[in-house]
Amino acid sequence: MIVTTSHELPGKTVVKTLGVVRGNTVRARHLGKDIAAVFRNMIGGEVAEYTKLMAEAREQALDRMVAAAESLGANAIVSMRFATSEIMGGAAEMLAYGTAVVAE
Repeated sequence: MIVTTSHELPGKTVVKTLGVVRGNTVRARHLGKDIAAVFRNMIGGEVAEYTKLMAEAREQALDRMVAAAESLGANAIVSMRFATSEIMGGAAEMLAYGTAVVAE
């Protein structure tokens, strides 16, 4: 599956547009990670616990979007984007979305 943030696929022609596809996940913080993050916040630097949490959320949202595109018969996704929003204190949604296409 080709996934790109651009609107075109260099060297390929989009022959069919199948529609918008998306994948999402909602992740909540973990008490143990929160305690470690508080200490890291006091001394400064990257909060690695949250960096890892968000990276995992992006990968899961991306995998779910690709699965949705495959179920439509797509072999590529163009104009892919990520979006995030806070659902409640301590929980956030990660959304991956794009346009599923057939390219030759």
